[in-house]
Amino acid sequence: MRASRRDFVKLGMAGGIAVTLSRLGPAQAASGPQPFLGHETLPQTGLGGPISGRIDGVAKVTGAKLYASDFRASDMPGWPTRTSHALLVRAHDASHVYEGLDLARLDPAAVPDVVVTAADLARLGVTVPAFYAGDLLCPVGETPLYLGQPVALLLFAQFDAYDRARLAFREGGMLRFGRETGPLKRPNYAAYRFTRVAGATPEAPDLYAPIREGWISPGFTESSGRPIWAPLPVAEGGAYAEGARHGEAIRAELKAADPAVLTLERAFTTQSVDPMFLEPEAGLAWYEPSSKVLDIVLGVQSPFEAAESVATLLGSAQADRRPARIDAKFAYVGGGFGGRDHTPFPLYVALAALFLPSRPVRLAHDRFQQFQGGVKRHAFAMRSQIGVDRASGLIRAFAADHVLDGGGLANYSASVATVGATGAIGLYDVPKVDVTTVAEHSRGVTAGSMRGYGTLQTMTALETLIDEVAVALPLDPIELRRRNALPPGGRTMTGNPFSVSVRAPEILDKLEAHSIWRDRALHQRQARPGVLVGTGVACAAKDYGTGADCSLGAVSIDPEGRIAIHSDAVEMGNGIGTALANRVAAHLGRRADAVTVAQVDAFDALGLRSSGDPYAISQAEQDAAARDPRWVPAISSPTSASIGAQVGTHAAAEAARVVFRFGLWPAALALWAIDSGDPRARQWRDAYWQGDRLILSGLPPLPLKAIAAEAHQQGGVTGAMTHAFSRWAWAEATFGLPGEDWTADIDALAVRRGAGGFIRIDRRAVAFPPTEYNRIGTAFTSMCGTVVRVEIDRASGALTIAKAYSVLECGAVLVPQVVLGQAQGGFAMGVGYALLETLPPFEDGPGNGQWNLGRYLVARGSDLPLHDLEIEVLPPLSPREPPKGMAEVVMIPVVPALLNAIHAATGHRFQSLPVTQAMIKGVLG
Repeated sequence: MRASRRDFVKLGMAGGIAVTLSRLGPAQAASGPQPFLGHETLPQTGLGGPISGRIDGVAKVTGAKLYASDFRASDMPGWPTRTSHALLVRAHDASHVYEGLDLARLDPAAVPDVVVTAADLARLGVTVPAFYAGDLLCPVGETPLYLGQPVALLLFAQFDAYDRARLAFREGGMLRFGRETGPLKRPNYAAYRFTRVAGATPEAPDLYAPIREGWISPGFTESSGRPIWAPLPVAEGGAYAEGARHGEAIRAELKAADPAVLTLERAFTTQSVDPMFLEPEAGLAWYEPSSKVLDIVLGVQSPFEAAESVATLLGSAQADRRPARIDAKFAYVGGGFGGRDHTPFPLYVALAALFLPSRPVRLAHDRFQQFQGGVKRHAFAMRSQIGVDRASGLIRAFAADHVLDGGGLANYSASVATVGATGAIGLYDVPKVDVTTVAEHSRGVTAGSMRGYGTLQTMTALETLIDEVAVALPLDPIELRRRNALPPGGRTMTGNPFSVSVRAPEILDKLEAHSIWRDRALHQRQARPGVLVGTGVACAAKDYGTGADCSLGAVSIDPEGRIAIHSDAVEMGNGIGTALANRVAAHLGRRADAVTVAQVDAFDALGLRSSGDPYAISQAEQDAAARDPRWVPAISSPTSASIGAQVGTHAAAEAARVVFRFGLWPAALALWAIDSGDPRARQWRDAYWQGDRLILSGLPPLPLKAIAAEAHQQGGVTGAMTHAFSRWAWAEATFGLPGEDWTADIDALAVRRGAGGFIRIDRRAVAFPPTEYNRIGTAFTSMCGTVVRVEIDRASGALTIAKAYSVLECGAVLVPQVVLGQAQGGFAMGVGYALLETLPPFEDGPGNGQWNLGRYLVARGSDLPLHDLEIEVLPPLSPREPPKGMAEVVMIPVVPALLNAIHAATGHRFQSLPVTQAMIKGVLG
């Protein structure tokens, strides 16, 4: 069974607790707290819809309260005004028995009012959600499972006491440990093998491929816990044995001595790093026993999962502590990079409120605490083999073995291992591939989702290996990539083609023509005395989406032509509000006056129902469930996996199309005095907007305001609400609408006529993507290439990035400023990953609670080519090409391009990250 990349979250009731979710609107500092409005939106009241720029720009730059860390109890209408504080204490030792807190060492002014331990959680009767299986607080008398595991939750009525205690615990000595046990041993999180053997010609069916045969895992392990990858002569595991036999044959071919084939085998290791989002995790909660309501304010990437997890946590709690209702409010997120998708932090926020009833409690990490407890990027150890035909330069075969350090809890380790493995051949066409991957438990801080999601590690190893092949053949590095680039319709390593545009040749042409690459030899010859110059290039193809993505959107227009949009997507620095406004404007003629994100209450009219796991459901189960016109495979998704542009805006765009076709278009016909029998009545696809005026050739332009007023007068469709589901393709359904059956890439629809309410329209037919698509490794991809020139001081090893150029494609660009910002930010993160950032895995690492930015180096302006970084975005192939996710792919090629440039300058290939100044100086000495 395939591991879920993103768990399905069911809305409604969880553990017998009613759950409501709302987006938190900005509070007005000058006039005190304003009433909470679930539909309060950006731009803020009175500002109007900006003609250009970011919908959220003014609110952010003027310091409006938007983020979870901004809020205190006094900002929340109806709450007590005083805020209490919580401190989550974590273990800095995972090899000795934990014997409890030594609070006698605390200054009396720093003593907590309440101390919550594992025993208290047991008495409360909490139920840990399956995704976070394990002890939320390490019990006294047991060895912590991992460094940074929480051991106690301390609650303080007064801020001063909390602040004194926070500093005292940072100094250490407050936790008691006893006998040494050594680190606890736990099973691996996952082990998979991906093998493909192509047919004799590109058109021939594959001899073996995961899309046809299924995903396989070895059924046997060594005494150490490592998988036994070789097929064993036993009756069990026949499916694995077949794939493993093909894989072993590929490896035997790579080891064979064939003078016509260049074979290389290399090891590569990558480090653990922190997501370093700007806003550390924070939350605010208030439990009022008299009403049995838990109010909670959070900033997460997966709001629906967070709310359900809190409800599951408390669903079996003691009756006097169990909420009857949870009102979850979701603020804007101050950066995520994957690190706030399925984080356990909301569970501790809720517990703080339960153990200090009637008092609002704030739990907020400082940067020390975020380093100690936040999820990290997986460290990878990889060994790769490649065989390339010397005469043609074509890759014949590729094999790799990946080992991931997953840290103390499973989190997304299985999924990251899968995505890293299926992305291991990048954008290349390789007829024989065999990749094994295993995600291991360790005592390190938990690793999970992070920008690049495993492919950053595996494609860095690949692109440096490709560069080494080019030097060894010898062959120009771009020409080698061009010869092996996956063509349109070519099959990925799981055996399916990409279902979107493949533009590797254009990207390679752009890289080859750029002056940084074209003039590389000249710049090397003209280097200043004592300075080494090198130019490097790399490419990447990164999937976006998870294989079970959902989109909820509602669009409405009032008689004045004002447009409102509601969406379940989360704003986390991705500009999703502006993306929604721009995508809807293409259908309705102007940007929205109100855009609300992180919503769910707005979609009750759809009456959606769901069941099962969309990643594991059988075709028969899906077919049976789909007979219910309200059933969908999943209801809502986290905002992650670069789905914002493609998935997050999709439902709203489809809703806007319905409003135009069945509301604005009939109104326009009436204003033009065109009756239904006129051929022009069917030309709605030919009409277009010029500003906010609707144009149809030969007819006078119509202003949107007049059309909207007529649509309301007619009682036409003035609002639409949709749900969409994608399993590497959109579900498609047909609905009965006035005058025609409407078929679209949605599976649920409700419409509003005139000033009425939304009414659900049951679908007449639906086609959900087949469940066998769960065997696809990736179907949606964006591509990016980067070329960099570096200058290295021979005496000190100091590296300067002199110039850089990245070229990418992402389909239709919804918000050019955001695309540019993501590419620039991705470049900076790539520089940090390649040259600066690293976290030791165990006792010297972040789990000891002593890490902050004084020790952890991130890229600064002085490390970047601030005025010499050029970003080029290829235009879409056609006006109808949809947007593609691009936030991850723009980071990936930066790292191997830098490593390849360092090799060009120094003649040395580094096989581990980060490549520091000291390492460079060492090879030059």
